[in-house]
Amino acid sequence: MEKKKHLYILWTNPDPLTAKLMVMMYATNSLLREWWEEVTVCIWGATTKLVAENLEIQAEVLKAQKAGVKFEACIACARELGVIEDLEKLGVKVFSWGPELTERLKNDDKLITV
Repeated sequence: MEKKKHLYILWTNPDPLTAKLMVMMYATNSLLREWWEEVTVCIWGATTKLVAENLEIQAEVLKAQKAGVKFEACIACARELGVIEDLEKLGVKVFSWGPELTERLKNDDKLITV
């Protein structure tokens, strides 16, 4: 069986320190240090508002994207908080992530939740 080389990070914790010192740090270093071949961060829940409003976190997202990290967001959360356009301007793909999460879990993909 081939080893899975794509890491998914389900990011639901809106704490800025957790965002910077865990989510962004690990996601970015995972690619720069070749721990993983692909990293996708899903922005879900209150983190959608954090990313849309916090300039420091936006800078961290852009830095991670430059390293190759992909960012996606739950459209239901973004719609509820009125931040779809803000996330899309940052290059975040916004769509229905419930089915995506279900597929990742059913496939036993590598997923961490923060």
